Amino acid sequence: MRFSQDYAPTGGQGPGGPAPVRRAAPGRMGAALAAAVTLALVLTGCGGTADPAAGSGTTGTPATTVDRVEPLAASPEPRLPVTVRSADGARVTIGSTDRIVPLTGSLSEIVFTLGFGEQVVARDITATFEQAEKLPVVTRAHDVSAESVLSLKPTVVLADTTTGPGEAIEQIRDAGIPLLVVDPAKELADVGRRIDTVAAALGVPDSGTELKERTQSRIDAVQKSVPAHEDGRKPRVAFLYLRGSASVYLLGGRESGASSLLEAAGAVDAGKASGLKKDFTAITSEALAKAAPDAILVMSKGLESVDGIDGLVKIPGIAETPAGMDRRVVSIDDGVLLNYGPRTDQVLADLVGQLYPKGGSGK
Repeated sequence: MRFSQDYAPTGGQGPGGPAPVRRAAPGRMGAALAAAVTLALVLTGCGGTADPAAGSGTTGTPATTVDRVEPLAASPEPRLPVTVRSADGARVTIGSTDRIVPLTGSLSEIVFTLGFGEQVVARDITATFEQAEKLPVVTRAHDVSAESVLSLKPTVVLADTTTGPGEAIEQIRDAGIPLLVVDPAKELADVGRRIDTVAAALGVPDSGTELKERTQSRIDAVQKSVPAHEDGRKPRVAFLYLRGSASVYLLGGRESGASSLLEAAGAVDAGKASGLKKDFTAITSEALAKAAPDAILVMSKGLESVDGIDGLVKIPGIAETPAGMDRRVVSIDDGVLLNYGPRTDQVLADLVGQLYPKGGSGK
């Protein structure tokens, strides 16, 4: 999971010192989803398979499917050149897709799924899926290395508004490389927009429409599988960002990026419902008591960092919540949780499967 090339929650410390803190552009704090993931990957490395420790509670275990994307069947046939408007206001003309550099993991997923995997020549640290793993990394602690990017002679570079530093973006542009900045994904409603934007930039709008429709139909199918709540009460789920090695324990609020996913799974975002308006706030016994979650959603690496559920319930306030007393924890892989892209249906299915084991009510 990762919030693309975004910022980390303030105060995060990595093993070697402070983790980089990326400040999102004004009005972009809702991209917090990118923040939590970024810090997770900085501190523990890129996400891989889900954490086995997550299965020690009463929820289902995380999905163990191979970490791969599923490209469209037809090979892309770009119609170029195209001129598109970048999220930072620039007009960008793209004349070739021969050498593509996506600078976030979520953008890499879209590019590969549209069928351009063989043309991608680099990745950033959060592109963790199998098809991208052998590509050279062009980020340093999530900061883009302009020199590394330019050395690969890209014909198009894709970034989002949280990609930085700004000097690196300008250096790439000043070298004459077409660079498109895309607005980050914050919720399920952004999935189709991001796919359309990337597909248009690569000259394959029809493929974008196909992928958008495929992704939405799969998300719709998962939502139809959500069990009915017989008593009318939806489960309250708190999204926690954990990094035990740095003593970082955060409770997600309205802008964490998880609300849309939880609501699609038929649940209530406990942090948001309790009145937390920011992205993340430090965990306190009082905040947890007010949130009163029936279950807790975490990233798999975060759960691992606190020694699994046994360690999680030792965090002050956790054991006193309904979720802590029942040890009800949902763990999803860091590399996909909040990407809001072509694999969001898999994330949602994993969330639903763990939240409602054996078709239960989730409470």
